Amino acid sequence: MGKINHQKAKISLIGAGSWGTALSILLYQNGHQVRLWDFLKDHLAKIKEELENKRCLPGVPLPKDISFTFDLNQAIEEGEYIIFAIPSHFLRDTLRKIKSCREDKKIISVIKGIENDTFLRPSQIIEEVLPQFKEKVVVFSGPSHAEEVSRNIPTSVVVSSSKTEDAEEIQRLFISPYFRVYTSKDLVGVELGGALKNVIAIAVGICDGLGLGDNTKAALITRGLAEITRLGVALGANAHTFAGLSGMGDLIVTCLSKHSRNRLFGELIGKGNSLEEALSKMTMVAEGVKTAKSVYELAFQTKIELPICEQVFYILYQGKDPKTTVRELMLRDPKAELERDRG
Repeated sequence: MGKINHQKAKISLIGAGSWGTALSILLYQNGHQVRLWDFLKDHLAKIKEELENKRCLPGVPLPKDISFTFDLNQAIEEGEYIIFAIPSHFLRDTLRKIKSCREDKKIISVIKGIENDTFLRPSQIIEEVLPQFKEKVVVFSGPSHAEEVSRNIPTSVVVSSSKTEDAEEIQRLFISPYFRVYTSKDLVGVELGGALKNVIAIAVGICDGLGLGDNTKAALITRGLAEITRLGVALGANAHTFAGLSGMGDLIVTCLSKHSRNRLFGELIGKGNSLEEALSKMTMVAEGVKTAKSVYELAFQTKIELPICEQVFYILYQGKDPKTTVRELMLRDPKAELERDRG
């Protein structure tokens, strides 16, 4: 059995949602000095007072030695490793508030989304706003619900960077008896898998809301993976990456888990709620809602066929009836399952 040695590091987590909170617990257990920041000061103050994130991760106590700061620039200055764990649509504005960030720090993104309008992945946004980290950002993805990671339920993820040694350094930072970390050379694929699967999870949730069965969900997940792979390859990813943890692994857990926000959001839509009504009933962000818009526009630009993702867009943003969507998907022109078998 391999021995895990952690050198104590100073780590700042930018974002105290469920994922940032869960990672703070994991990293503290690994012997690191952990500091949490969040732009919602009242939310952070309550976590600090109660040593529990009752809003995002109820029932999970935080170690009393985890630190908190209400000053973003203090968090950046005092951390050797900076982990961004905020919704993708808040990333750019948060980065712009950083006064300075020395390039000897390590930047890690655990964000799963695509920015609307620019279609940039989180690592690309970081590199654009903080150019000193060009080709230095490490991304982190995989099937890893915060509710389970925070309770030491065995989990496996993958990290990737332009430089293998950077990915391996972050692998050593996170790995534990409960948290296995693999490395990948395909940063684009790792990041896209984590973002695109949320759109398919909304489709599966809609299926649940309509009361459809396991056969339907299996078809959506399998054909959804084909769509993720097609678009990913068109955007520069390696097709094999989507058969791994950041692709198939994350897709399975996000489509089927009771903890999945995107599946839950889709279920609300399937039960007849409008986009606005479903959003109002969510207590946390479902990244797939905004990603669906980016994916629809990317499909148009790249001329890649993404029938499931396109129908999710039509349901959310054009008010299309989900039942009509199911019928249209089932009655599309017949074809071979695999592209290699098509004449």
